Amino acid sequence: MEYKIQVTTAFGLEAVTKREMQDLGIEQITVEDGHLETNGDEYTIAKLNIWLRTADRVRIVFGRFKAYTFTELFDRTHALPWEDLIPPNGEFPVDGKSYKSKLFSISDSQAIVKKAIVEKLKKTHQLDWFPETGARFPIEVSLRNDIATITVDTSGESLHKRGYRKGQGKAPLKETLAAAMVLLSYWNKDRTLHDPFCGSGTIPIEAAMIARNIAPGLDRAFTLTEFSDVFKKAFADVKKEAFQAVDYDTPLYIYGSDIDHRQVLTARDNAARIGLEEDITFFVKDIRDVDLLDKYGVCITNPPYGARISDEEEAKELANALGHRFKDLPTWSVYALSPIEEFEALYGKKADRRRKLFNGDLKVQYYQYYGPRPPKDFNYASAKVFDKKTE
Repeated sequence: MEYKIQVTTAFGLEAVTKREMQDLGIEQITVEDGHLETNGDEYTIAKLNIWLRTADRVRIVFGRFKAYTFTELFDRTHALPWEDLIPPNGEFPVDGKSYKSKLFSISDSQAIVKKAIVEKLKKTHQLDWFPETGARFPIEVSLRNDIATITVDTSGESLHKRGYRKGQGKAPLKETLAAAMVLLSYWNKDRTLHDPFCGSGTIPIEAAMIARNIAPGLDRAFTLTEFSDVFKKAFADVKKEAFQAVDYDTPLYIYGSDIDHRQVLTARDNAARIGLEEDITFFVKDIRDVDLLDKYGVCITNPPYGARISDEEEAKELANALGHRFKDLPTWSVYALSPIEEFEALYGKKADRRRKLFNGDLKVQYYQYYGPRPPKDFNYASAKVFDKKTE
């Protein structure tokens, strides 16, 4: 069966998520602020959930129509083929949101949609009461400019929850944003990657998952598997293919350091939880003392600010220390995420490119400093100076 599928993502990441979808073989994609839409079957839905690194959720768009009154909302919701998706014992909670619409009461809109679905299922299932003890079908009614979009969530927990991060810092970077930072860089798995403010290890771990071609949804559950046997089979088949696609052989040179030894221990535990403890070297070191002797390395980092640090001036000092550390390393590329408006002045250099992103609700800039491309005949392996066994 073919569905209209909606993929939600953080503002600023739409182009990155679109590229991911294209890499999965999906060609017809429409892009709006905060979400993308395409068409596909159960396998497409399973593939998007298991493989997308920068998306938040995958939803089925069950209906979209104009709704100026509650009567219109009820009638057009009631007309949708809910019996094709929700079984007699299905649980279907309704969430809602409204923006610039005549139907501004979210609670009333939720109640109307719920009632319309109940009335439709009463007719088709010949029941007067629904126990809602079976599979869960989370429904959302989104009203925007008087257009109602009714979706069914297939992900369950947000896709940023990979399952490996049990320990985290005060203000953890979401896995989806960390993955986007890596995908927006020119790093590849042959080159050294170092995060000198690694915290709980999210950036190095996401980089290692990309390098190993480990699907981010391999170690977690999804709501879609409860929908039907067809969805369950699609998920099982896609998951099996994803396991077979893992690259176990390529040597990796990924490092994370932090001045806080507790954070480093947490990072090591998180990496071990996903089986990457041999692929990433985490160690305790101040940014000012880190040895960065490798050529054509890549630094991808999220320097502390806000809740991660007690003093705004200290955050500025660390931005300055980052720039000072890389001042004499012209072959390195540096990518840093920061909300500090004067970051470039503190770093000591104007970025080659910067991109506006959001770390949760916080507006940040992704500062990108490009080093030169390595020569075509550059031997990456012989240029490594870190000994991963003794570091």
